[in-house]
Amino acid sequence: MSGRVIAIADVHGCFAELEKLLSELSPGADDTVVMLGDVVNRGPDSARAIAACRSVGARALMGNHERRLLRARSGKRWRKLSEVDAVTYKSLSEEDWAWIESMEKTFEVPGTDTVLVHGGFAPGNPWRDQKLDVITEIQVIDKDGSPKKRSDAPPGCPHWSDLWDGPPFVVYGHTPWHSVRRTEWTLGLDTGCVYGGWLSALVMPEMRIVQVRAAKEYYPLPLSWRHVFRLPKNG
Repeated sequence: MSGRVIAIADVHGCFAELEKLLSELSPGADDTVVMLGDVVNRGPDSARAIAACRSVGARALMGNHERRLLRARSGKRWRKLSEVDAVTYKSLSEEDWAWIESMEKTFEVPGTDTVLVHGGFAPGNPWRDQKLDVITEIQVIDKDGSPKKRSDAPPGCPHWSDLWDGPPFVVYGHTPWHSVRRTEWTLGLDTGCVYGGWLSALVMPEMRIVQVRAAKEYYPLPLSWRHVFRLPKNG
């Protein structure tokens, strides 16, 4: 692979911001664009966001929001679709569904010791062996050492990235931060576009961050996330 690898996190249906970001990045034929999951849901138009991804031949990793829609489509409704999910579900074409079904678990950046994933990995376990429900949902590690979503764990549990001792270096989305979050072995790229933050991309190999500010807050930020995510100041 001779071109750049461009990772973009958690679009959540914010197609206008994605189109602007892609215009600034101007990916060429030798570049590989990789979406870090959660391309859909919560924002203004998931189908148009998918169309923007397809327009640049983007590869995509499975996110928890795509998994939820696929479970509903298969009839395995472990919970009723929310109103937001239902809007997305009804808007998708067969071509959109095929694109979602083609999503991958992870992406290894050629020639590096870097892995892209939607949510992350449970520390202490081989990353290649971890199940899809873990790597798409994980945010924190509870007192028993189990991977959990923030909403399923008590306050104060450490984020998995604070405990991850690579290699590999992991680039992830899923957990919104008020700015790109770096540790020695990880980089969190979800900067809350759908909550009024930024849509962020990482350009490799130079490890350059490119961002587009959200036009507005499209979806309210969950209360449990407000201690780690703050809306950017106006201006």
